[in-house]
This record gives sequence, structure tokens and C-alpha cells, in this order.
Amino acid sequence: MQTQFVASQSVEIAVPEQPVPIQHYLRQPQRLVQALVDPTRIEQVSDEIFRLKMRPLSFLMLSIQPIVDMKVWAESDGTVHLKSTRCEIRGIEYINQRFALKLVGKLYPCQVNGTTYLKGKADLEVNVELPPPFWMTPKAFLEATGNGLLKSVLLTVKQRLMHQLLLDYKRWAIADTAIAPSAKSPVLPANSPTA
Repeated sequence: MQTQFVASQSVEIAVPEQPVPIQHYLRQPQRLVQALVDPTRIEQVSDEIFRLKMRPLSFLMLSIQPIVDMKVWAESDGTVHLKSTRCEIRGIEYINQRFALKLVGKLYPCQVNGTTYLKGKADLEVNVELPPPFWMTPKAFLEATGNGLLKSVLLTVKQRLMHQLLLDYKRWAIADTAIAPSAKSPVLPANSPTA
């Protein structure tokens, strides 16, 4: 039985002012991914592709673990895009062969009355053919359960975004400004007594 599950999540966060604008931070997708997902669950495949090993999920009587390859890239204005490129389901081969996941997201900074906000939206869609034991289960019940599961996944990402990302940005901005002055210190001439 072919079933589709969908969920969307929007976010709007006020960004506390730091010495370095958040646009500079957002142009580093690797930092962003590590702020949003537990770093022990990430493998960087290429400059823009990250393999995310999600926590095992329980769906009715099934336990599955999605492995998703995400393309994450940033524009010069700090807008970050993410898009799933590949997915594998560990746990049940029947579902793995009949499973498609599509995740598209965008996060961007904007100014409102002198305050910087991060705004974003993520859309998650799963198409799956469920195994025969589920064929007798009412489709409305399956869809409500699956949609709820996807919504909880996106909500977890949103919560990490609201806490971890701002913490990491603050640490990065402070470290960046601490490094900057020494990088700009004058070079002493070779005949200087202290050289």
C-alpha cells in the first residue's frame, strides 16, 4: 500500500547582535550542519554533501533508521539552502526498496526595525509502500501517525536551530574577533631587536 506523509516547519528567531554579522557565519555550511545535528551522526561526503544518520524512529511496530544525504550550500547574502539527495532506510529491507524521502529547506537572515532575524522553512515528504501487515490498517490512521512522526523530526531540528545555532554563532563570533586583532598586528622588521 503506497502512502505519503508530509510535514512543514517554519522558524523565525531574533539574533542577538555579535561583533561579526550572522551572514558570515551562515556562509559556512559545515558549522551550520554541526549546530543542527549531533556531530557524531554526521559524515561529510564532499564540500556540500553531508550524510546524516538519524536516530532510529518507531513507526507503529517498525523500527527504522533513515540515513539521508543532504546538500547544504550558502549564497553570498547568507541564505542557506538544504536539499536531500539520497536516502537509505536501515532496519527493514522491504521498506528500504520502496521508500523515497524529499527534504527541502531554506534559512535566511533579514532585518526588521534594526533587529536581525533568521527566518526559514523546511518541507519534508516521504513516499513509502508499507508491508502487507499494514494493509488492513485504516489509511487515515497510518497517515496521521506518519505525519506526526515527520513533524516531530522537524520540530527537533527547529529546537536545535533555536538553541544550538545561536550558541555556536556566539562562540564563533567571539573567537573570530579574538583572532582578528592579532592577525592584523604589524610585522616587525628583520633588524628589530625583538625579531
